[in-house]
Amino acid sequence: MQSYQEFLDLSVGFPQDGFEIIDDELYFHDLNLMEMIETYGTPLRFTYLPIISKKIQQAKILFQTAILKHNYRGSYKYCYCTKSSHFRHVVEEALKNDIHLETSSAFDMPMIDALEKKGIVNKGITVICNGFKTYQYKQYIIDMLHDGYRNIIPVLDNKEEFNIYDDEVELEEPCNLGIRIAAEEQPDSPFYTSRLGIRLEDILDFYNNKVAPNPNFKVKLLHFFINSGISDTPYYWNELEKYVTLYCKFKKINPDLDTLDIGGGMPFKDSLVHDFDYEYMVNEIVNRIKQICAVNEVMEPDIITEFGKYTVAEASGILYKVIGRKQQNDREKWLMLDGSFITNLPDVWALNQKYVLLPINNWDSEYERVNLGGITCDGQDYYSQESHINSVFMPKTRKLQYLGFFHTGAYQEVLSGYGGIHHCLLPSPKHVLVRRNRDETFNFEVFGEEQNSKQVLRLLGYQQA
Repeated sequence: MQSYQEFLDLSVGFPQDGFEIIDDELYFHDLNLMEMIETYGTPLRFTYLPIISKKIQQAKILFQTAILKHNYRGSYKYCYCTKSSHFRHVVEEALKNDIHLETSSAFDMPMIDALEKKGIVNKGITVICNGFKTYQYKQYIIDMLHDGYRNIIPVLDNKEEFNIYDDEVELEEPCNLGIRIAAEEQPDSPFYTSRLGIRLEDILDFYNNKVAPNPNFKVKLLHFFINSGISDTPYYWNELEKYVTLYCKFKKINPDLDTLDIGGGMPFKDSLVHDFDYEYMVNEIVNRIKQICAVNEVMEPDIITEFGKYTVAEASGILYKVIGRKQQNDREKWLMLDGSFITNLPDVWALNQKYVLLPINNWDSEYERVNLGGITCDGQDYYSQESHINSVFMPKTRKLQYLGFFHTGAYQEVLSGYGGIHHCLLPSPKHVLVRRNRDETFNFEVFGEEQNSKQVLRLLGYQQA
C-alpha cells in the first residue's frame, strides 16, 4: 500500500510552496515543526511574521504591474483590514510595507494613536473608517481629525452619520469623506441588499442636498464590498460594473471624487488544490475599471483595497497531538486531539471553513480515512472532510501522531476570545511568534503562555484579581 506521502502527491501534488518533507517530518517555510512541538508542546498556535510582508508585496506588485500594462492613470493604495487580526505584532509587521489601514470599530482609533506615539506610523497615514459607527467611534474620529490626522476618511454608512461631523468637525481644510454603497447580496442570500452602506439610488441626491452645499466637507472616496469576495464570476463582474458606473456619474457632479475603494475579499490558500489566478484577476479588475471610465469619459480613479484575510491568513497555523483513537463502528475511526475546533478555529464550526490540514510526522506510514474530534463535549466539535474531498486521511500508525492546520491567521484568535473564557473551559493555547534574522536563522518569541486555571477562575469570579 502507498505511504501517506505518496498518496498525497498522487492526489494533489506535493510538496507545495511553503511545505516540504525532510526525514519523514513536515517543514513550514523552512520551520522545523517537530522541533517547535518538542520545545513548546501542543496545542500550539504559531505565527510566522515574514509571510505577512510577502503577501502585501505580492499584491502591490500585481496592482502596479497591471496599472503599467493598461496605462491606467490612477494610483494604488494597500490598506490592511485591522479586524482580521488586531494584534500588535501583526499590524506592525504589515506597516513595514508602506501601507495604510482600514478600521471597523471604536477601539481601532486609540490603537492607531498608540502606534503613532511609538513612532510606528505618522499622522499622515490614510485611515479608512468603515462600519456602522457608535457615538464613541465617531467621537474618536473627530478627536483624531482635530489632533492632526489629516488623512482619516470617515466612510458614511448611513445618511444620519454625516450630522455629527457637520456639527463637530472644525478644520482649516475641508474634511474628506467617503460613502459606502449598500451592495446587492449574492443570489443565494436570504437578503437582497447589504445592511451596510447607503442605498445606491440615494447617494447622488444625498450628496447634492447635504454635502455639496457644505464647504467644510468633500466626498473623496466611493466604497463598496462585493459579498462574494473577489471572484471570477458573472455576479462579481456585474456588481463591479454597476458600482464603477455609479462612480463615473458621481464624478461628473463632484470633481473632488478621485478614489474608488473596492474593499477586500482577495482569497487566501485554504486548500491544497487552491488555484486562484491572482495575476489574471488583478489585471481584469484594473482593465475593466479603465474601460468603464473610458466609456463614461471620466478619469480613472485611484484604487484602494482593504485586504485582511489575504494579508494574515497564510502566516499562522495551529498544531495538535493525537491523544486518543476510537473505532466507533465498522466505518468511522476517530482521532481525538488535545484541542478544540470550536475554541481554537471557530470558523470551522460556524462557517464550515476549511484549512490546509497536514500531518507533522509519520509521512512514510500507510494512510487511512479518519475523523478528527475536538476535546470538548460538543457534538459539533469535529473535522471530517477537506475542501476538495469528503474525507480526511492521516497516516495509519500507532505511533505518536501530530498534525497541523495551516493558514489560520485571520479572525480565529479574536473570534475565539483571546485570553477569555472558552467552551468547556478549555485554555487558550500557547502562541509563539517566529521572525527571521538577517542571517536567515529563526527568532522565536512566546507571545502568550497557555492559559492556566487561576486565570480562568479569576475571570469567572471565583478568585479575586
